[in-house]
Amino acid sequence: MTDPTAELRLPHSRLDGPADGAPLILGPSLGTSMRVWEPQLAALARDHRVLRWDLPGHGGSVPASAPAVSVAALAEQVVRLADEQGWERFAYAGISLGGAVGLRLAVHHPDRLVSLAVLCSSAYFGAPDSWRDRAATVLARGTESLVASRPGVWFAPGFEDTPPGSALVDDLRTADDKSYAACCLAVAEHDLRDELAAVTVPTLVVAGRDDPAAPPSHARTIADGIPGASLTEIAGAAHLANAERPAPVLAALLNHLEATSPAGASAVNVGDATRHGAGMAVRRAVLGDHHVDRAVARTTAFTAPFQDFITRYAWAEIWTRPGLDRRTRSCVTLTALVAGGHHDELAMHVRAAVRNGLSREEIREVLLQSAVYCGVPAANKAFSIADDVLSEHA
Repeated sequence: MTDPTAELRLPHSRLDGPADGAPLILGPSLGTSMRVWEPQLAALARDHRVLRWDLPGHGGSVPASAPAVSVAALAEQVVRLADEQGWERFAYAGISLGGAVGLRLAVHHPDRLVSLAVLCSSAYFGAPDSWRDRAATVLARGTESLVASRPGVWFAPGFEDTPPGSALVDDLRTADDKSYAACCLAVAEHDLRDELAAVTVPTLVVAGRDDPAAPPSHARTIADGIPGASLTEIAGAAHLANAERPAPVLAALLNHLEATSPAGASAVNVGDATRHGAGMAVRRAVLGDHHVDRAVARTTAFTAPFQDFITRYAWAEIWTRPGLDRRTRSCVTLTALVAGGHHDELAMHVRAAVRNGLSREEIREVLLQSAVYCGVPAANKAFSIADDVLSEHA
């Protein structure tokens, strides 16, 4: 029998996180590079040794053509990547085609997996002819021919104009045409529906509720077919849910990885994962989903460590302490921001104070108190900012 990986070069990959971290391999979606995982990378790499890889002809991987590319061959390449690191077992999470690779690993290499997370993927992506037609289109007209249509599948309209969305669309533009077409043909042949019951590793299935490419019904098929699998649906997310709604996807992943971590995992690392989840819950309760979602959507690889830091430290360790209630913490925070002249943060925390139950009159009293101890000019500016914010709630 011919080796299905014989014509495939080992994919381009990158390692992040502590050398002694728990091994975690992340698989990409068709048309994207490993950067699709950047919204979650900083948090995942705190306590995992994270290996990301690129599909053939995507990102930094060398091109490949059909029939060398198949889901089975890609799964074998992941095993080879793990072997190169000396990892006997590893956790795996994959998006779309990367998720299909994870299912293949779980069926044919269950002894290598600690856990599996399948995001916006399917055991069967639909009629093979539609994938063969897309392969033919790309071979004839290039991946540029898909640029106008893919954003509407990957995420809600407008997200493609954000830095994360624009970067992912650029990945599609620069993907090798023959390699992309070969991946389409691999998807066309992918069908593990009758083998799902053989999966024994702990499995999380994540679906974007508005995903037209791998709709929630596909996720339910996977979750129903794998004994003990859990399912999380992400509201307001399409096919690349982890890019569009990074925070809830990260929370689901962290909870899954923590629950399935091998015995003896570092208590400090487990605590970090727990604190991040708790901090994100408090941050949303105080600042609101809209603000947090906007902040997370703007997160880049450069700013991600800081976002992770404030979520765990400020929101999980300080705002959750029992010594003061949230109303009192809002009063203290407003005063400190007036004193420091942090005007953007002040506007944000005036809104937070309203969410925490402070009335207009109580906010006014806090600012009057600040005028005595922080100075009249500082309070004058604070009153102007607060008046503008409170007018939104009138």
